[in-house]
Amino acid sequence: MEKKQKLKKVIKAWSKGEEKWKFNPNLADDDSAIFERTTDISKRHNRQNARHTQKPEAHLADLEGVVVECKGRAITVRTDDGNYLCKTYRSTISENSDATLVVVGDEVVIKPIVQPTEQALGEGLIQQVKARRTKLSRSRKRETNRSGELEHVIASNIDLLFVVSSIFEPLFRTGLVDRYLAYAEYERITPILIINKIDLAEPGELEDIRRIYEPLGYEIIPVSARTGIGLQELKDKLMGKTSVFSGHSGVGKTTLLNQLTGMDMPVGEVSEKTLKGLHTTSFATMLEVKNDKGEIGYVIDTPGIREYGLAFIPREELRHCFIEFRKFAPNCRFPSCTHTTEPDCAVIKALEHGEIAPSRYESYLAILEQAIA
Repeated sequence: MEKKQKLKKVIKAWSKGEEKWKFNPNLADDDSAIFERTTDISKRHNRQNARHTQKPEAHLADLEGVVVECKGRAITVRTDDGNYLCKTYRSTISENSDATLVVVGDEVVIKPIVQPTEQALGEGLIQQVKARRTKLSRSRKRETNRSGELEHVIASNIDLLFVVSSIFEPLFRTGLVDRYLAYAEYERITPILIINKIDLAEPGELEDIRRIYEPLGYEIIPVSARTGIGLQELKDKLMGKTSVFSGHSGVGKTTLLNQLTGMDMPVGEVSEKTLKGLHTTSFATMLEVKNDKGEIGYVIDTPGIREYGLAFIPREELRHCFIEFRKFAPNCRFPSCTHTTEPDCAVIKALEHGEIAPSRYESYLAILEQAIA
């Protein structure tokens, strides 16, 4: 009788909304226990989590390190004391507003929880993400991503941007290459063009590409991951730097890195139907490259992309990101000339006289259409 009265009292309070209750069939068979206060549930969960969560050891001081891999929520950080497998939490502070919280290349401060051993990584929490000196990023729509940031950062604190393309399978795409070059100018990162699969080139193909980009001052390194052409020159460029490899899917980034590092990462193929690359690298990772002299360089391998959005570059800035325009722009009638429909545009006249490559101008117009007004 007493149990039934207690149960009626619980149900009455629950129905009136005076307390928040939740049905719990896993509790004791006691009829009075089938409803449990949500506040009690929260306390019970906290006690369970406390038993299974390791607390930082008091004697372990905060460490500074560099993020070398981001695989979902698992973030590997390289420190002087070894590598730590870390995660972020609500109190993680970032000095980079409205951008991806943590990416490969970030300099971070971590709170060690478990020290690394010869057999296992340490564990820690990322407390602070420092301001990025440089970054490789692309625009994204805020409403279409879960985390809500406007800028999708791919890698950070890089010295060199290697734009990896191929001569064939997939074909060289000037539009995508020009987007990378425009971004490099905007971010003030030194770009270098890698043209892979050079052993498959038809006579004159490489020369046509050189005629577009080398007069502008862009360095080109033709390579073949299959035959080894150009790999030593490429390795020499990497020493003492933090570089990023980025480009279209299927151009051979992973194959090149296997040759440079001696690793055996899985590589993808090119679709026979579309002749476009298939994604193999699914997350960014920083790799160590050594030469015969014992020198070291770091390379960030990034997932291949199909499109590279630059909508965050303002329209007035974009015209300065195509360096061949700089020679002619001062002679335009209007200082704010967009080099599209304005009369007496010196850039358009240079285009008509063959002093600017048509493919480059087409790339400019395509990016301008997406740029911020």
